[in-house]
Amino acid sequence: MEQLVFPMTATAASDADRVGPKAANLAALGAAGLPIPDGFCIAAAAYRVQLASLGLDLTARRGTNDAEVMAARRQAIAIRLGLLSQPIVPEILEPLLASRQALLERTNGAPIVVRSSSLVEDRFGSSFAGQFESYLGLDNEADFLTAVRACWAALWSPRILRHMMNHDASPADTAMGVLVQPLVAARASGGGLSRTADGEMMLSATWGLGSAIAQGEVVPDRYALSADGKLLSSEAGRKNHSVGCQHHGGAGTRVLSGDVVWEMCLNHDQAVELGGYLGKAEELMGMPVEIEWSKDDTGFKLLQSRPLHLEPAHVPDEIWLRHPALKGQPAGVGWGAGRACVVNCECELSRVGPGDILVTKVAGPALSRILTRVAGVVAELGGSTSHLASLARERGIPMVLGVLNATQRIPDGKHVAVDGVAGIVRWMP
Repeated sequence: MEQLVFPMTATAASDADRVGPKAANLAALGAAGLPIPDGFCIAAAAYRVQLASLGLDLTARRGTNDAEVMAARRQAIAIRLGLLSQPIVPEILEPLLASRQALLERTNGAPIVVRSSSLVEDRFGSSFAGQFESYLGLDNEADFLTAVRACWAALWSPRILRHMMNHDASPADTAMGVLVQPLVAARASGGGLSRTADGEMMLSATWGLGSAIAQGEVVPDRYALSADGKLLSSEAGRKNHSVGCQHHGGAGTRVLSGDVVWEMCLNHDQAVELGGYLGKAEELMGMPVEIEWSKDDTGFKLLQSRPLHLEPAHVPDEIWLRHPALKGQPAGVGWGAGRACVVNCECELSRVGPGDILVTKVAGPALSRILTRVAGVVAELGGSTSHLASLARERGIPMVLGVLNATQRIPDGKHVAVDGVAGIVRWMP
């Protein structure tokens, strides 16, 4: 019988077809000697075994007529509910609980993280960044098992169904691996791009766990390094809150104030060390990469490495250079122009029309559903390594994040241009 659960150090953990690219890429980093957290993988075959135990029909496909569409929706709901509600079958449950117990013993009972690792995730051109599920700070068996089932069920969520339809794919044609690790007691976290449009490397950082960056909730510190790893510049962000782990209460948010908001999370030597890991990750994968990382009392831990999509810089028409400009953090792709649609709440997203430039406060993953119809995005919070920035790069949509008071300073309805490489937004008075 095929092994369904195995440690990150196993050869099988580096097989993307068995555990998904997210888990496989991370295991490959560890095998190459780069620092990653301890942990284990639940193979995609386990998802298939669990799905088969539900006895559901998987023949329905999203079609072109109303009857086919409704059949596909009913199928997705039935599968999602089945995966969430039915107990895990013994052939998966027994090795799963044994692996969890061994991990707890090795890490002195540290809270656990459960992360989706779909077979279609983190592949070049379709990272699905921020679209699946991750659960942090799990400290009991019941929550752990619920999180595993929820990761399986995420493959059939409405958000993923829409995303897959845009990629001409179906959840029925793929499977879900799961990655289980101890939660890093992060003092700082962030991301990194091994290549920018001007040939440099870039790091981002914030206090605590990295979810504040991933969700576009803060403006992170930004570090530029040369291709050979020398620190060229650093710029403090606006880190007005941090996300941390309360061991028995899950992740909690702490409001920050005073000098710590502007204090740099990494010193010179730390930025150079992390830049070295970023360069090695690119070398290992044989292409530009985007990473996520955390730093605890023992040092850096790499949490993810995925392919990075880049486009060459655009030279703007001279007329734009004469108009007002605001600077922010670039998503690293493209140039776009259109009518500014200033939105202060998600309930206003219906106002955003095809070809508009969305101007908003928080660039979170929830905005992914309108990326297909906008010509660009500008947001007051967020940074170059947020999940939404990753999705925008894949789609060639220019984005500038961390633009101070953008919703107040950019007039609604004005013609706006967004330079996603230089990180500049301009508008015609």
